[in-house]
Amino acid sequence: MSSAAEQEAVQDPAGTAVDPGGPPDGRTGPARSTAPGPHAAAAPAVWPGAPTPLGARFRAGPDGVAGTNFALWAGGAEAVDLCLFDERGAETRRPLTELTHGIWHGFLPGVRPGRRYGYRVHGRWDPWTGARWNAAKLLLDPYARAVDGDFTLPPEVYGHVRDWPDQHVADTVRDDRDSAPYVPRGVVVHDDDDWAEDRRPKTPWADSVIYELHVRGFTRLHPDIPPELRGTYAGLAHPAAIGHLTRLGVTAVELLPVHQFAHEDHLLRRGLRNYWGYNSIGYFAPHAGYSASGTAGGQVGEFKRMVRALHDAGIEVILDVVYNHTAEAGERGPTLSLRGVDNRGYYRLQDDARRYADYTGCGNTLHVVQPQVLRLITDSLRYWVTEMGVDGFRFDLAAALARSMHDVDMLSPFLAVIAQDPVLRRVKLIAEPWDVGDGGYQVGAFPPLWTEWNDRYRDAVRDFWRGALPDVRDLGYRLTGSSDLYAWGGRRPYASVNFVTAHDGFTLRDLVSYEHKHNEANGEGNRDGTDDNRAWNCGAEGESDDPDVTALRRRQLRNLLTTLLLSTGVPMLVAGDEMGRTQGGNNNAYCQDNEVGWLDWSLLEEPGWRGLTELTARVLKLRHTHPVLRRRAFFSGRAQAPDGLRDLAWFGRDGREMTEGDWYAPAATLGLYLSGRDIPGRDARGETVTDDSFLAVLHAGAEPTGFELPGPPWAERYELVLDTSREDQAHEPGTILRGGTALPVPARSVLLLRVAA
Repeated sequence: MSSAAEQEAVQDPAGTAVDPGGPPDGRTGPARSTAPGPHAAAAPAVWPGAPTPLGARFRAGPDGVAGTNFALWAGGAEAVDLCLFDERGAETRRPLTELTHGIWHGFLPGVRPGRRYGYRVHGRWDPWTGARWNAAKLLLDPYARAVDGDFTLPPEVYGHVRDWPDQHVADTVRDDRDSAPYVPRGVVVHDDDDWAEDRRPKTPWADSVIYELHVRGFTRLHPDIPPELRGTYAGLAHPAAIGHLTRLGVTAVELLPVHQFAHEDHLLRRGLRNYWGYNSIGYFAPHAGYSASGTAGGQVGEFKRMVRALHDAGIEVILDVVYNHTAEAGERGPTLSLRGVDNRGYYRLQDDARRYADYTGCGNTLHVVQPQVLRLITDSLRYWVTEMGVDGFRFDLAAALARSMHDVDMLSPFLAVIAQDPVLRRVKLIAEPWDVGDGGYQVGAFPPLWTEWNDRYRDAVRDFWRGALPDVRDLGYRLTGSSDLYAWGGRRPYASVNFVTAHDGFTLRDLVSYEHKHNEANGEGNRDGTDDNRAWNCGAEGESDDPDVTALRRRQLRNLLTTLLLSTGVPMLVAGDEMGRTQGGNNNAYCQDNEVGWLDWSLLEEPGWRGLTELTARVLKLRHTHPVLRRRAFFSGRAQAPDGLRDLAWFGRDGREMTEGDWYAPAATLGLYLSGRDIPGRDARGETVTDDSFLAVLHAGAEPTGFELPGPPWAERYELVLDTSREDQAHEPGTILRGGTALPVPARSVLLLRVAA
């Protein structure tokens, strides 16, 4: 309950009386309360409290009195005011006078879960030295567990005068207007969930299949999910959504950012919104816009229930996290949280401390070398594991986190802390191994604890199927786990997260339908998004009614998906690629919170696209059934048995093993033999792992060809298992092909054959 003082007339920072009336939510109009007036009733006292844990934690205080402990690191600040808001939006300020090792803290008895709050931090305004304190700006607690309200960006939320006539110096002119009516507040949350009954799937890396999805976009148009749940955590937890995932056979969902994020000013000015969410501002709070339970803290419980539902289905939850930068952008960005708490303590600044070091392309970079920033990130990661139940993380622009003072350093504090942390070293860690700074491309360089997005896999597979590979050396490495990148320091093939598409770029269908980006709807003159698409439109740009073009496109989709799912490493699918989702050629749909970005479930009503989904599930079942398709160790290429049979062999169309010179020549046809007789490692009972052997024939040529099947010792007979040239993947049971005979290979197809006994 709020005190009487919280509803009295108060004074603004300049000492002018302010009317406490106005809209009940307190989000528009002038600020209505700052400190108690001279006739106000006594407000709750601030007891000393504790400097740990950081954030707002409801608990029992001295003598068992219930209340909330508030703790904020603001090492260079001169003073910190805790700002409490009642249900009408009226504000009461309480100074936090206790300071321990840079942490301002206090315990307020009677403050219970559901109370909204923020901070005002006092200090010098001296942008030339990086000091940007401005107590007129209400700040979001970096440790807030829930956030209530939307971030809008009127001029009042900027610490400087955004519209100053001389823009060259605008960031140096302080804006003293109160921002409280225009910014969201943190919410005190009661952490009372017990995860004792939760059963994490703990899927081994080698057995994992990742499915990248957007919480809102995946469920927004699903016809079997109740309308009020679509686009929410509860919608993803619905049996209709989970049923699709289990039918496909994926083992983990990788959620595009679900940390609380804000929309960029340039998007709001164009009537758009940040859809993907790579603009974080609250590293502990589930994004409130994805909640069906309201924003008063209910989003936290809803997220946890979603995780439990996915775990019950055997599906892990991996979060795409953005710790490299925040939504406050560069020196001309808004003051929402860290900039106003301690700009120099949280962000990397240039030698000219007025400017930000930008290794992210988003205006700022968190200074992970600083202990308090490292603590913020690792506290957040542990929170999502221990209290929210997630199973791993994909780190956006991870190279930015691995920088020491300037250069990327694989012995950096961030990587060192992760490696020794008893919680974090046990979860799945995926690096996007690059940033936009000098030396930022680090594919293959992260230490053994990590897996990596392998863009070299993406590029090689795209180029092969569009006929653009100068030779097949690179493709050979990519199909077999990228040993040239990862066979060091004890790393394994599953260090490579293989993907052909991701959220960033063309969808799979667009990859075979467009050669050029079509991003006009983003309002940036089609300048945004990559021009390096490595795409082939199969003869027509965009959607086509030509039956030959559409048939070829669907065949190419089957080829790309089958190649991905048969490759050694960890495959990653993008939601909707298995059913032909299109973005109309937009390869940067980050601001398309509409039908462009949402998954169209009606595609499953079309036999052709439904068949693609069935093929995906079928190949994933093969992968799950056969350990030779998900190896835990790299191939040796050497004979492991007296008969001279090797674990891996490559063949040309003539049925002979490829020579050194063959790897340096252009080739449209490649045969890959995987032996199941000598799989390294043992099963859980200590038994030797054996499996069937397979021959995969990949043919990217425009005309049919023949392929002579290798005879003994490789095989006496083969059984055809898969032929991507066919819309209908059914084949005649018992069809046997003898080794040494010519196999007809249709144009642009993948054939998978199993060695028959």
